[in-house]
Amino acid sequence: MVRVIMGAKGTGKTKQMIDMINHAAENENGSVVCVETGRKLVYDVSPNVRLVESSDFAADNFTFFKGFISGMYASNYDLTHVFIDSLCKIIPSEPDSPEVEEFLAWLDRFSDANQVKFTITISADVALATEAIKAYF
Repeated sequence: MVRVIMGAKGTGKTKQMIDMINHAAENENGSVVCVETGRKLVYDVSPNVRLVESSDFAADNFTFFKGFISGMYASNYDLTHVFIDSLCKIIPSEPDSPEVEEFLAWLDRFSDANQVKFTITISADVALATEAIKAYF
């Protein structure tokens, strides 16, 4: 399962995601990971959640990020939910780009194959969402 939360800056995406992260940490029987930029969530999420600062790993393209996610799963088969805050800031990209669409499709296949849920925020006006991205709303 892949879910995208998209909206312009200041529309409450991160707050919504924080609530979802804490709910997942309390209710899921596996490991919950949140990939973020800037260590801004450290005081808002449960200490049971593994926070990953993306800039510590020089994640700058989708090919690297796919390998990064695959490596997280390979090192922890108990991984049940990965939250990605501000995808287009972690990997500099336009929200309506074919690369974002392809990455979400890859995540969906990865999710189905490994029973890992993904929730992603994209900071951009919903009007920019392509049909392929809207499929994950």
